[in-house]
Amino acid sequence: MFETLFQYPAVVARHRSGPFAEARERFLNHCASQGFARATLLVYARKLLVIAKRIDITISEVIGLSTIEAAANRWAREQHSLQWSRALFVQTATDWLRFLGRLEVPKPKIAPFADRLADFAAYQLNERGLSPATIGNQSWHVKKFLGWLGEQNRCFDNVSLEDVDAFLAANGKQGWGRVSVATSAKALRAFFRHAAVRGWCVASIAPGIDGPRLFQHEGLPVGPPWPEVQRLIASTGGDSPRDIRDRAILILLATYGFRSGEVAGLRLENVNWEKEVVSIVRPKQRQAQQYPLVSEAGEAILRYLQQVRPRCARREVFLTFKAPFRRLSQGALYHLVSTRLGALGIQVPRRGPHSLRHACAGRLVAERFSLKEIGDHLGHRSAYATRIYAKVDLVGLREVANFDLGGLR
Repeated sequence: MFETLFQYPAVVARHRSGPFAEARERFLNHCASQGFARATLLVYARKLLVIAKRIDITISEVIGLSTIEAAANRWAREQHSLQWSRALFVQTATDWLRFLGRLEVPKPKIAPFADRLADFAAYQLNERGLSPATIGNQSWHVKKFLGWLGEQNRCFDNVSLEDVDAFLAANGKQGWGRVSVATSAKALRAFFRHAAVRGWCVASIAPGIDGPRLFQHEGLPVGPPWPEVQRLIASTGGDSPRDIRDRAILILLATYGFRSGEVAGLRLENVNWEKEVVSIVRPKQRQAQQYPLVSEAGEAILRYLQQVRPRCARREVFLTFKAPFRRLSQGALYHLVSTRLGALGIQVPRRGPHSLRHACAGRLVAERFSLKEIGDHLGHRSAYATRIYAKVDLVGLREVANFDLGGLR
């Protein structure tokens, strides 16, 4: 690797004769296999030589962050002009030692009452059959409450309804909206019902948990009008790698109403070019659902794969642009949609990928598809989840209101 990166024999010799050359070269080969550019590998090679001269990786089986930071501080004091920062020293050394299996990993902090949270999650999965996505959401709220309870130095055996009320009120003061607080209250009701059955608390807590009132139309799905969605997709008509990638993602979100996690998890084998279908694993249905690959979506994905997607071993379709290549996170998809909506001045209450799912459903409602057909398209398990879209079909509701009953009263 050193001979590949450096042209001059003297430079190659310096890196080859430096401390822990074999360990440094293995790490550089690993980075190259992950798709790192040659310029990045050059910078890494120079950094690693500096680090290897200041950290003796033979002093112990594992090396902790305190040792790395001490070496970084010594190096920083020696520098008259910083070529790269102390933070980069620490980060590069950490990455190298982690790759070698020599980094001391701090023991994870055990969340307060973690055993009870795990018992609740197992019950929701094995006994009630809830989806991992739903259980994850409930567990997040319960874990937040249990962490808050621990911060108050409270014992769970003495937990009371007043504790739950105080927790929900504190979140409201920290900026949570009514919908978020109500969702938290619902999760805590489920948890305390389970806790009462297990004998961990009194049975009166669960029925006493009362979230904020949600008004009639507060929870209605609101997405941008379809012409605005078309304008959003049209804004990705450029030839830059970001435009090409974003166009494929936006078409999947808007045309099919996919969730952000479904797009982020889309794999190369999920697109069958021969049969012209795309398959999505629905988190709540726990099975794959196939959709016809419409020409616009197929062309956008194909262009991304041929021109933009990094060449690497990852199987996810949508990856980061910079090495080490990873699948795009749901947070990255939220940023993508929100930023582009904001740049176009499109005003919607919620600006993430889910707003495009609502826009897709609204378009299907306007096209007079039945709620069953809309629910099947969105991957709903029952019509109950889809019925909320009937409330936004104002044209259809007016038709019902104007229906002639033929003189019946």
